[in-house]
Amino acid sequence: MMITVKDVLSYIETLAPSSMKMEWDNIGLLCGKADQQVHKILVALDPFESVCREAFAIGADLIVTHHPLIFGGLQSVTDETGAGRAVLFLASHDISAVNAHTNLDCAPGGVNDILAQVLGLTDVQVLDPVGIDPQGQPWGLLRQGVAEAQPLETFLSHVKTALGCPGLRYADADRPVHRVAVGGGSCAGELAQVIRAGCDTFVTADVKYNQFWEAQEAGINLIDAGHFYTENPVCPVLAAALQTNFPDIQVILSQKHTDCAKFFV
Repeated sequence: MMITVKDVLSYIETLAPSSMKMEWDNIGLLCGKADQQVHKILVALDPFESVCREAFAIGADLIVTHHPLIFGGLQSVTDETGAGRAVLFLASHDISAVNAHTNLDCAPGGVNDILAQVLGLTDVQVLDPVGIDPQGQPWGLLRQGVAEAQPLETFLSHVKTALGCPGLRYADADRPVHRVAVGGGSCAGELAQVIRAGCDTFVTADVKYNQFWEAQEAGINLIDAGHFYTENPVCPVLAAALQTNFPDIQVILSQKHTDCAKFFV
């Protein structure tokens, strides 16, 4: 049976419906042809040029990513920018690119459910329900759950190990960890909502200087575990789902893509 890019995108729609995306987002087929036949898929967090070259090297017809290939008001496609080079490379090698971004953040079983799962939280719930999906499950951006009551230092060690990140930035509110909110990637702007929900700890990324102060003053532990490390756990889950649904094609998880931000210690 011939599998096309459109077939793959239709399946992703069942996992993370486009109706769950935020208004400003850019998702779906951003490069390539919907009727292109797919034999091999590469899954990665980002569609950076290195990932595009990896797709070509392994003979992939399609890359499936969380972050979009075209984003932030891209106004030209030239070899003078990384995004432009990536688009040009994919187009010249007949490789398509699709993505599920904020829809995968919000969807049941998506980025933030997986983040909560990797951190071992129990009684996980949508912190900020926006709606109900066709299966009757609430969906929304953040998740909250329960961790065994423990000192912050113990939980920090657990987060670092569970996510495999080289280090953490955090604000210590001088209270133990028990009810934890999670928001993979740039969710620190949701801090006020997490506080209102009564959580004592928030794990997210891309935290600004003032947000650490706001958290400490509000009495909530705030942990920045890095954008890549808080979102990348969804990639193997997405790859496994694609492989199960399309057993006749090969789905490969990127072996080249890592976080470009490094720690000097």
